Amino acid sequence: MTSDQQSAGVSHAGPSGWVRDALRVHEEQAAEEEAARGSHRGSPQPRAGTVREELVLERIDRARRSRPRVKEERITMSHGAGGKATQTLIEAVFLDGFRNPLLEPLEDAAALRVGEARLALTTDSYVVSPLFFPGGNIGDLAVNGTVNDLSVSGATPLYLSAGFILEEGFPVADLGRIVTSMREAADAAGVQVVTGDTKVVERGKADGCYINTAGVGALAHDLDLGVANARPGDAIIVSGPIGDHGVTIMLARGELDIEADVTSDTAPLNGLAAGLLSATPGVRAMRDATRGGVATILNEIAKAANVGVLVSENDIPVRAEVRGASELLGIDPMYVACEGRLVAVVDGAAAGDALAALRAHPLGGQAAVIGHVTADPPGIVQLKTAFGGTRIVDLLVGDPLPRIC
Repeated sequence: MTSDQQSAGVSHAGPSGWVRDALRVHEEQAAEEEAARGSHRGSPQPRAGTVREELVLERIDRARRSRPRVKEERITMSHGAGGKATQTLIEAVFLDGFRNPLLEPLEDAAALRVGEARLALTTDSYVVSPLFFPGGNIGDLAVNGTVNDLSVSGATPLYLSAGFILEEGFPVADLGRIVTSMREAADAAGVQVVTGDTKVVERGKADGCYINTAGVGALAHDLDLGVANARPGDAIIVSGPIGDHGVTIMLARGELDIEADVTSDTAPLNGLAAGLLSATPGVRAMRDATRGGVATILNEIAKAANVGVLVSENDIPVRAEVRGASELLGIDPMYVACEGRLVAVVDGAAAGDALAALRAHPLGGQAAVIGHVTADPPGIVQLKTAFGGTRIVDLLVGDPLPRIC
């Protein structure tokens, strides 16, 4: 098991094939070197700059460059968790099947041109369990999540659709509460729900209520935002404390005897994102840290731009309550979803202006520079730990927190 899987609490699944191969080669070479020296027992971790470390990183890079292929015969929960299995499914099935220049960037929204107008289009589905949780419910989550996908693409959100899949027997009063929260969230974000659809499935065929949304926004600038634009020297900024939403959902399920004063951070990011773009032209990319958390976004940056990413554990904002609950749950906040936080890649020279702009907004008061883009090792995210060492932050195969958004 990789250290990231251990920290994320995925103790039931072993490492994937390429990880096993890389570790096996490392162990064999370590044993050979120790035998040649005739001293030191065991299998030490590869030290930075050593041949063993370079070989391990080379194997990781080679595995990531290989053509994605879904090895499973049937869909599993891991395929919807936002980690490696999700990315493989998207690239091997959906991207391969629908491939076109508008889809290939795999950003949170597609940038379209209709006549003289430039628009952003996004869609998402929401299957959170429980439907109602501290700080929100599936309704405002659906509105805010779609608004945020448009916002981090640099668009001004305008219109939403809402499709409901309802289970037979679902309380009409609960549906009313959900719709009311959607209307209030839309009003707060300055958008309108202008079309929709309703389907009812048999009892036991759904978890009460699923919501699908699509959103359209206006792109009023010529910025080319995308994680593939990241360059060595760029700063990586997170707009506030991470992990609030995922931990809130986990505790709200009532399956664990853990009490913590945490609430979901679900909120619309359009004002925050607009303020950042207005403050500096040095913004390369923005992403909202939903499924897979900040760790997944960092890996997307490294892979898309073929750069390294180095972040500092001490600089990543995490509320004490979230950190404590995460430790009890055996999960790493880096992999836990947020619903009101964005990660921005900004020209290093503009980091000060970007940070000031984020902190000037109510949702960005605890914004922080958490690391930088590096030239090497390409495609790899490294975390400088609180103890002074570094470790690789890889994508998880699955997710210890299913159905959180």
